[in-house]
Amino acid sequence: MKADKLIVYMHAGSGNHGCEAIVNSLCHMIKEKVKLVSYFGEEDERYSLKELCEIRGERRFENHKAAHMLYYGYRKLTGDKESFIRYRYGDIFKKEAAPLAISIGGDNYCYENMLGDLRLANSAFNRRGTRTVLLGCSIEPELLKRKEIAEDLRRYHTIIARESITYEALKEAFGKTSKEISEKTDKGMAEAVSGGCPEVLCFPDPAFTLMAKELPLPEGFALGNTVGINVSPMIQDNEKKSGVTMENYKELISFIIQNTDMQITLIPHVVWERNDDREPLHELYRAFADTGRVVEIGDGGCEELKGFIGRCRFFVGARTHATIAAYSMGVPTLVAGYSVKARGIARDLFGTDENYVLPVQSLEKKDDLTKGFQWLLSHEKEVREKLGEVMPGYKERALETGKEVDRLWDEFSRRQKI
Repeated sequence: MKADKLIVYMHAGSGNHGCEAIVNSLCHMIKEKVKLVSYFGEEDERYSLKELCEIRGERRFENHKAAHMLYYGYRKLTGDKESFIRYRYGDIFKKEAAPLAISIGGDNYCYENMLGDLRLANSAFNRRGTRTVLLGCSIEPELLKRKEIAEDLRRYHTIIARESITYEALKEAFGKTSKEISEKTDKGMAEAVSGGCPEVLCFPDPAFTLMAKELPLPEGFALGNTVGINVSPMIQDNEKKSGVTMENYKELISFIIQNTDMQITLIPHVVWERNDDREPLHELYRAFADTGRVVEIGDGGCEELKGFIGRCRFFVGARTHATIAAYSMGVPTLVAGYSVKARGIARDLFGTDENYVLPVQSLEKKDDLTKGFQWLLSHEKEVREKLGEVMPGYKERALETGKEVDRLWDEFSRRQKI
């Protein structure tokens, strides 16, 4: 069967609206039709992606327990580790090899529990002669020192970093950029080239170009005079002092209520069962519900959530793509970050991450977040002007990702036909 669609894989599901935003934006900026391999395909059917691409849900353990056990045994007996990926991806590996496959998901390489699947999928596609691209990524520089990770990354034809910290680390690790690599092998496996290196590019996250849909504002949301707040269980998991994250958010809300006339809106961006922003956000709502100053936004697609975030005066967020939504709409933003992605994006926008990113690992006192917000409040005009100055060009550069994918698709589709 002919492989006539661009394969996009390692998508975790649209219950993470950041993952949804990346795929949504990519689909809008390329000409190819997309076949999306999704860990939670049923989630994608509920949000924006059902209109944009063909969705293929992975075979998951809870739905295919017997088959999973059989393949686990087969893998143990034969040593064919890639067989499990081929099984989970279903007909993706039964059709003619696609010319190009995109590994998507932003910071997938920041999570230890995802590294095995990333390596196996990359290897399996390359073994069939499918070129792979790692798109919109952030990678902790220390990770590149691990031999097995460096070997895996060399298999990609192209790596597109979304911020300069990752880009510089990749350049240092591989010693080459796209302009210095003149030829690639016509064979499937990138490691067939002695000392082969991926193309390394740097374009802003595709989600900076995401469209916003403006739904009616809920009662209590003051247009242009509301602080949007997002918190996630993930940053709570990364805190060094137990409970300090929620203590800081509560102190921040108290400060806003007591010292300003602004309203507060709590906005989730991930709604997975075991990683649901609505749980800590609802805890904050219960603590301040009787003030009449705090509003909860329910779940919605990435475009709808961006529509709410974009009508805030300030935004304080933990989820990267919630803060990307704010930045791209010109909203002064303080990031409660935990990894390289937050620091890298802020540096590319403002020239520094100082005052723009507060690492959750650094939270010690209950007013650390409040002090960060006070700086943002006192520098509102200049931050807003800076975003207005840099964002048009930044979004234009983000579109280069789509142009690069189109170019690679055309090149490798043409080669496949020869």
